[in-house]
Amino acid sequence: MEGNLGTTNLLLGIMAAVTVLEALLLIGAGVAGFLIYRRVMTLIGELEMRQIAPAMSRVNAILDDVKQVSTKVKDEAERVDTALRSTMERVDDTADRVRSSVKAQTGRLVGILRGARVAIETMLSARPV
Repeated sequence: MEGNLGTTNLLLGIMAAVTVLEALLLIGAGVAGFLIYRRVMTLIGELEMRQIAPAMSRVNAILDDVKQVSTKVKDEAERVDTALRSTMERVDDTADRVRSSVKAQTGRLVGILRGARVAIETMLSARPV
């Protein structure tokens, strides 16, 4: 039985050594993962400061300019709309005045022509035959 216990103890020793090596390997992998994570985050921070932050400031400046331009365009469009409405109202008012003036002037002329026609018809029908 002593041979069996020696073999068992040897196998248990090998398993303990492998377990310790696995634990050391897992701790090493964890430390390496943490170091890689820290380097990547540092790199991302530097990249953001060097590349993204200036680009974002330029984009924000462009957006501010676009906002100012769109506000100006909107104000000018409102001003033009007001001017067009005012002009159209004046044109409509002028057309109404012209229409009433033409009616008044042509009404007199039509009256004179009707009177002349009635006078001519009366003279032609009253002629002794």
